[in-house]
Amino acid sequence: MMYNPAPMYICNTVNRMGKQNGSCWWFVKAVKWIPVIFILTVVMWSYYAYVVQLCFYTVDNYVQKAFYLFIYHILFLLFLWSYWQTIFTDLIEIPDKFKIPDVEMGKVQQAETEEAQRQILERFAQDLPVTNRTMKGVIRFCEKCQLIKPDRAHHCSVCNTCILKMDHHCPWVNNCVGFHNYKFFMLFMAYALLYCIFITVTSLQYFIRFWKGELDGVGRFHLLFLFFVALIFAISLNSLFLYHCYLVLHNRSTLEAFTPPMFSTGKDKDGFSLGKYNNFQEVFGDNPKLWFLPVFTSLGNGVTFPVRAQHQGTPNTYDSMGSTRNSFGDGVNFPERLCNEDTHTLLGPTTQQWGDETELDSPPLYGSQSGIV
Repeated sequence: MMYNPAPMYICNTVNRMGKQNGSCWWFVKAVKWIPVIFILTVVMWSYYAYVVQLCFYTVDNYVQKAFYLFIYHILFLLFLWSYWQTIFTDLIEIPDKFKIPDVEMGKVQQAETEEAQRQILERFAQDLPVTNRTMKGVIRFCEKCQLIKPDRAHHCSVCNTCILKMDHHCPWVNNCVGFHNYKFFMLFMAYALLYCIFITVTSLQYFIRFWKGELDGVGRFHLLFLFFVALIFAISLNSLFLYHCYLVLHNRSTLEAFTPPMFSTGKDKDGFSLGKYNNFQEVFGDNPKLWFLPVFTSLGNGVTFPVRAQHQGTPNTYDSMGSTRNSFGDGVNFPERLCNEDTHTLLGPTTQQWGDETELDSPPLYGSQSGIV
């Protein structure tokens, strides 16, 4: 039997790194909040500039002033609510049935060949509802979390865990964007874009008056920067929001847009696409009244997803994940939601930061220097 000392070596290395990182954990956590603090600072300043300097001190017409304040505060509250939900919605833990027991992990570590290790993983996953495979056509396995990856799940090196239907890790919300908060992220971008467009349009005439020298006082500089900042953010958010609208309508994540998911029948970038309307409902739910509120209404449980007909016919069905409800037509059934849908609480990318660690998609355990953590 071949002995592989890599796992013990890697474990010791991780322990030493954990102790070293633990001494400055507070600093790392604080740094991660800097982008969020920056966004909130800009938003709070924009509130002062728009409400006080523009509406109270600059706009003379009372009807116009009331209209501006009414629309502004609606967008402001919806934006903050969506942002809060995107940041503070907890990750959904992957079910225990996907986690490999210590006994099975021992067998994997002691296997003499890579093929033997793969067979062990295949046997363990034979009753799991997984259809995605690695580029080599084998079960996707995360050696860091020691589990079989559910469909569309990926490991985030920042959160140090596997994320259900991971889209990307976003530093601007200090959170992973995935199944648990993707709707909130979409609404956050939508309301942020509308917020910036509204400020840009309503402050344009006063920006022009500033250049003509018709405005006096220090407040005119707030209006100048307010217009420019809102315009710049609107332009930046527009392309990002439209791109994610495209992803929603095609039922793809950012990671799947770069690397199409692999099925037993091969690659298929539209493997999870059910039609544009059904794809939209998968993210925003089947209740139109809640589509535009940052309340969890996404269909499914984040573990199993309907696939196109050519990828069906495997023993992995929704029956293994519990009871289901008919969410909408076309014969598509989604598992029950995991998040509380009655919770109305208001209170560019690098692989190293947010991308799936693709080297973990294949179980490189045999003869690997990485070993098993």
